[in-house]
Amino acid sequence: MDKKRALITGSSRGIGKAIAVALAKDGFHVLVHCAGNLAKAEETKAMIEQNGGTAEIFKADLCNAAETAALAKGMGDIDVLVLNASLQYREKWEDISLDRCTQQLNCNFVSSLLLIQAAVPHMKAQNSGRIITVGSVQEAKPHPDMLVYSASKAAQTNMVRSLSLQLAPFGITVNNVAPGVIYTDRNIKALSDPAYAEKVTNSIPLGFYGKPEDCTGIVRLLCSDAGRYITGQSIFVDGGKSVQ
Repeated sequence: MDKKRALITGSSRGIGKAIAVALAKDGFHVLVHCAGNLAKAEETKAMIEQNGGTAEIFKADLCNAAETAALAKGMGDIDVLVLNASLQYREKWEDISLDRCTQQLNCNFVSSLLLIQAAVPHMKAQNSGRIITVGSVQEAKPHPDMLVYSASKAAQTNMVRSLSLQLAPFGITVNNVAPGVIYTDRNIKALSDPAYAEKVTNSIPLGFYGKPEDCTGIVRLLCSDAGRYITGQSIFVDGGKSVQ
């Protein structure tokens, strides 16, 4: 029996890498995606293969519509689509340029829509599919210096809610997983400041920030038969930060 195929965007590092490794352990053939760092993508692929899994690599800059379209065309039939890749700029709202705004919207929202459009026909044909977007606690707690990022993640989650209703008759579930503060290379620099790290930790009810692996359990559930009755949800993995 052929393995089901799972594309995880932004899976050369961080949360995406952890999800890719976890889904490979669950028996999926994993499509590892990177924007440009092929060496990091090869590390993810090697880790998967060391654990007995199978994987292949796709490279595409999701800020670029043409490269996103090429990925959508080249990825083939997908049973599970995890839209994890994102772009984030920290800056005051008065300083946001049109270029940086467009980059974030393309990566964080437009590319998700385009890849869903490409993946759904196969899912419809087999009356089964899983679509998961990776959002952010900033949907509920927007950071003042990441206005476009926060807005794009909220837009993505609204898309999830809409598509969950439209795709439910075809056996396709659509959900959003919203991480809180996760210790990845994206925020290592900021969290290396002891005063800032203490402030962040104090803002989390559980009192610590998470690891990429903390996001894998809910994704594995949503991709499994055990998660077949869950759709249209935004599930926070944030140590309780979103409910403060």
